[in-house]
This record gives sequence, structure tokens and C-alpha cells, in this order.
Amino acid sequence: MTDLRIETLTGDPATDGVRAVDWQRAHNMIVPADSAYLSLDDVIERAGRNVLEVAYAGDDLVGCSTVRRPRDGVATVISRVLPAYRGRGFGRALYARGLATARALGAEHIETVLLSSNEAGLRFAERAGFTVEVDRYRLDGDTVDWVELRLA
Repeated sequence: MTDLRIETLTGDPATDGVRAVDWQRAHNMIVPADSAYLSLDDVIERAGRNVLEVAYAGDDLVGCSTVRRPRDGVATVISRVLPAYRGRGFGRALYARGLATARALGAEHIETVLLSSNEAGLRFAERAGFTVEVDRYRLDGDTVDWVELRLA
């Protein structure tokens, strides 16, 4: 695996700059659902309440991740890797970092969420131990379900 560099967004538009644009680009390319499209303002707002990180291999954008802070002891960890970089260990590295972050924030349980049409993502989640389906829902305008899974 090429050296992976992961940078954390601060939620401050003045300092996030390119990182926020790259996080937005990776998110919107990987998550095709119209209801999930995020503007740059959305990204900055989310960076103020969640831990958002963007990943690079050298200077190349690889993907991004989100750790939603624990609520009632449950944190959500989401790793996203651009198709050209999948299968090289980047997703595992992003996930491991997100899991460590969630635990450091006091999470007692870890969940993830992904589109039911993302077969590779579902296999990745299952291999990582996300075997308990918590919820399945469809947002307005979407044509596929979102699946929430809990780490067993």
C-alpha cells in the first residue's frame, strides 16, 4: 500500500480549504443518492459536530471518513474509498482509524450506515464484524434503502 496520509477537518472554513473540498468531492462521488449530496457549507457544518477526515496516497485523493460522535453510547463510523483505490487496504486503514476515534470519544457500541445497493461495502462491513442490522430506511427522493449495521 502506498503511504496513506489522513487529515482531519476542523470545521473552520478558513483553515479547512482544500481538505473540505476534497472531502466533499470524495463523499459526493461515492454516495450517489440525491438525498446525500452535500454542499461545501454542509461539509463545514458537519465537521463542526462530527470527525471528518480526508485520505490521500501521495497527492492523490483516496477517500474520506466520518465518525459521528457517540449518542447514547453509540458512534457511527463510515469509511469511503474512491473506486480506483479499492482493494489496496485504504478502507481498512480508514476504518481502523475511525474505530479508534469512536472508542476514544467514549463509544460503547459502533455502527455504520451504507446503501443497500453497495454490495462491496456490505461485504467489507460484514468482514469487519458489522453483522447486526439495526435499521433499514429510504430517504425522500432515494430509490434504494440505507442500512444501519452494528458491530457485533
